Amino acid sequence: MIIVTTHKGSDFDAMASLVAATLLYPGAKPVLPTSINGNLKTFLSIHKDLFDFYSPSDITPDHVKKLVVVDTHSWDRLEGLEKLRERKDLEIVIWDHHTEGDMEAAEKHVAEMGATVTMLVHEIKNRRTLITPIQATLFLMGLYEDTGNLTFPSTLAEDAYAAGFLLDRRADLNILSTFLRQAYGKKQKDILFEMIQKAERSEVAGFSISVSRMDIEGRIQNLAMVLQMYREIVNVDVAFGIFKDVERNKCMVIGRSNVDEVNIGVLMRSLGGGGHPGAGSALLHGVNPDTIEEMLTELISGNQYSSIRLSDIMSYPVVTVTEDTKIEEVAMILRDMGCTGVPVVDKDENVVGVISRRDFKKVRKTNHMQAPVKAFMSRKVVTIDHDKSAVEAAKLMIKHDVGRLPVMKDGRLIGIITRSDAMMYFYDLLPD
Repeated sequence: MIIVTTHKGSDFDAMASLVAATLLYPGAKPVLPTSINGNLKTFLSIHKDLFDFYSPSDITPDHVKKLVVVDTHSWDRLEGLEKLRERKDLEIVIWDHHTEGDMEAAEKHVAEMGATVTMLVHEIKNRRTLITPIQATLFLMGLYEDTGNLTFPSTLAEDAYAAGFLLDRRADLNILSTFLRQAYGKKQKDILFEMIQKAERSEVAGFSISVSRMDIEGRIQNLAMVLQMYREIVNVDVAFGIFKDVERNKCMVIGRSNVDEVNIGVLMRSLGGGGHPGAGSALLHGVNPDTIEEMLTELISGNQYSSIRLSDIMSYPVVTVTEDTKIEEVAMILRDMGCTGVPVVDKDENVVGVISRRDFKKVRKTNHMQAPVKAFMSRKVVTIDHDKSAVEAAKLMIKHDVGRLPVMKDGRLIGIITRSDAMMYFYDLLPD
C-alpha cells in the first residue's frame, strides 16, 4: 500500500498538495487528518463527494510500503502514524516548502517556496498530467492561501507561474473568493479594537516590534487575520499576539513579519510551532505570557545569552556509565535514579555516547541484557557549551529530537540539561 498524508490542522495547501500527490503516485491512498481548519471544513462540507479521502484510523501501518508526506516532514505533525516511525523498510517520499523537519527520506523534494502545492503543480505540468477544473481550483486555493494571493514576502516567481498554469486549466476564481473569505465578526472586531487601544511599540535589533497580550474565552476563529490587520494598523515590522485562554491554561502565539530579516517560521519552531518567513504560530500549554514575550524578544535580537545560564538549571554532578557497563546495570541505574538516560564515557572520561530508554527498544533478546552498553548506545552525541542559554539548549533538543544535552566546559563534562530542566525555565517555575 502507498499512502499520501499531510500535517494535522490541515489547510488548503496541505489538502491541495495531498490531492496533487495522488496524481503523481497513481494508486496511492490519500489520508487526510481528522483535524482541519475552518475554511477547509466549509469547503469539504460541499465538495467531500469529489474526493475519496481516508482517515488515519482506516490505515493498517503494517500494510504500508511507501509513505508520501506533503507540506511537512516532521513526524510529530502527522496523525495516527506513529508506528511507521520505527519501520526501517519503509520507503518515504517528501514534498515540502518548509526547510525544517526530522524525517529522513530516500526521495526528498524540499525547497523554500510560497506553497508546497507549487512544487507539485510544476511536476504535474512537466509530466503533462491532465487535471480537472475543480482540481485546478483546489490547487490554486492552496497556493493563494499560503501566499496571501501572491502578496506574502515568501512568494516566489515559481508560485506566480504555477498560478498562471492553473488559471489556464480553468481554475475558478469565484470559488476561491467564496471559500478563502476570512470571517470577521463582532468578536474579531472587539479583540482588534482592544489590541489597538493597548498597542505598544519598541525597537529590537533595529526592527519596530509590537507584542500584544490578550485574555480570551474559548476558541476564536481567525485570530491570525486579526493580528495581520493589527500589524498593518500599528505599522510595525513585526507583530506578535499572545492570546491566553485562561480556562484551558494555554496560549496561542501568532506572529507576522514584513521584513525578510525576521523569519517568523524559525521563531515559532523554537517554541514548538511552525510557519513561514512572514507568518507562523505556536500553541503552548501552561506557559507564563511574560516568559513567552521575553523569549520572542531574545530570539529576535539574536542574543544567545540570557539572564538564566545553563549552570543555573543544569543537573550536576552527572551520573555516567562506561562503555563496558552491562545493559542490565544501566537499566537498574535508570530505574533507581528515576531518569530516562545517561551519558557514556570512555576510560579518559570523554563523552562517547548516550544511552536512553529509547535505545532499549533495540534490546530484543534476554542475552542482550549482558551485552556492553556500547553495543546499543547512541554515538551521535549532541552537546552544548556551558555559556549558552536555556533557549539555545531547547532549540538543540527540538532540532535533534533528544531529551538531554551534556554540558561541556573546555572539552570536559560538567553537567547535563534535560527536557525537565529546560521546562523549569520556559514554564517560569524557577525559584525566585
